[in-house]
Amino acid sequence: MTIAPDIAQGAPLLEVRDVSKRFGGVQAVVDASVTFAPARVHGLVGENGAGKSTLAKIVSGVYDPDEGTLLVDQSPVRFHSPRDALATGIATIAQEIALVPKATVEENVMLGIEPRAAGVLRSRELRRRFNELNERTGFRMAPGVRVGSLRTAEQQKVEIMRAIAREARMIVMDEPTAALTRDESDRLLEIIRGLAAGGTSILLISHYLDEVLDVCETVTVMRNGRIVRTAPAADETPQSLVNAMVGREVTLEYPPKVPPPSDAKVVVEVRGLTRGRALEDISFSIRAGEIVGLAGLVGSGRTEVARAIFGADRLDAGEIAVNGETVRLHSPRQAARHGIAMLPESRKEQGLVMIRSVRENVTLTTLGDFSTAGVVSRRRERTRTRALARDLSIRTPSVDAPVMTLSGGNQQKVLFAKWLVRTPRVLIADEPTRGVDVGAKRQIHELILALAAQGMAVLLISSELEEVLGLAHRVLVMRRGRLVAEYGEDATIDRVMAAAFATEGGGT
Repeated sequence: MTIAPDIAQGAPLLEVRDVSKRFGGVQAVVDASVTFAPARVHGLVGENGAGKSTLAKIVSGVYDPDEGTLLVDQSPVRFHSPRDALATGIATIAQEIALVPKATVEENVMLGIEPRAAGVLRSRELRRRFNELNERTGFRMAPGVRVGSLRTAEQQKVEIMRAIAREARMIVMDEPTAALTRDESDRLLEIIRGLAAGGTSILLISHYLDEVLDVCETVTVMRNGRIVRTAPAADETPQSLVNAMVGREVTLEYPPKVPPPSDAKVVVEVRGLTRGRALEDISFSIRAGEIVGLAGLVGSGRTEVARAIFGADRLDAGEIAVNGETVRLHSPRQAARHGIAMLPESRKEQGLVMIRSVRENVTLTTLGDFSTAGVVSRRRERTRTRALARDLSIRTPSVDAPVMTLSGGNQQKVLFAKWLVRTPRVLIADEPTRGVDVGAKRQIHELILALAAQGMAVLLISSELEEVLGLAHRVLVMRRGRLVAEYGEDATIDRVMAAAFATEGGGT
């Protein structure tokens, strides 16, 4: 890339001095001071709720700090909106991509900066500028394709192009690889390196510590709203970052797996599941106390299998049996009645009602258990929710607090709690630790293993192969809607990846 803003390499691009931010009684950021150099990748890590996103939103103009100063090019600035930040060259790519789905790639990239003459759009000039940007970034994006039809990785390229089109000297990226496959993540990291080499400063917020250490020159660690330290990435390890993030030593190893009893009965069995081109003749079983991992590339059919078992998608053929009895599942409600629970891959869009309270979310699917003659007992709801919050270590000021006020890890635990009001026979966990910090991830891993140890059958879907191998007793690999390989104790990352990509030695 040859994206080279005119930046003096000696002076800092952005300085944050003694910045604090409070929301009600919660101190989100406390006396934060950090310097961002030009043409560098600067990592920001910490547990959920540590203050990372709040600090990033202050830098990008979303929040106005209560105290402290921001300096751009050594001059004090005050941002009242992202537009103000962008005027100084600071752009943001949020975790939830903010594009216009029905507009084209070209329209999204140039939105708000379209060349006009007497109020009339200059289409040829618009296309010329877009083509020039396409060439400079090397993305080769088709200008007329609607953004809503693109994969997440391609949409992120559109976001990056939009930032560069606005002459961004610094791009804030909040969890940019959270929804990407390993291959897509690797390509994005190469793009980030190219941007920095071309003169653009990157602030990278990520829970993936290996990625942070791989691509960043400097890493800042936050804990409880405070900056713990800023150090060269070369001086850090994943373990040292974790210890700084949580304030104590936390092992990065997976908890020990307890194999199911040799005589454990089959809890759920699927036979010949077929649905259009998405699924073709899927058959497998899960025993009581067994965790079966479902691996494969995004689009391989993993989530489609989960949705079929949960009754969310109609099947063309095949059958599902629970405890040896064939069941007909035409809706998630019917699946729940048969003891099947599912944690969807997107808690915000499919799992939780973000503006409602913890209590309301936990009891949402089991309101009949808390009502008499159609009247819901708030007292019984609170009692059960408090018990689950205690058992699952959900950190919330109150069970009546809105779920949206909780950290990502605690939101995910609320999702678990919703399905543990009644103990299910089968738990389908689709990306159960996506977007949560290392401490919450460890707790969720321990919870999944504990539920299996109690006799639950668990189907685990994760884009993190280390997570699948670390938790699952067996690993099934999918490719193009078919099961192509199965591994037990002989499962390795290389073997699973080979099967997923159909390379030599990996499946059929």
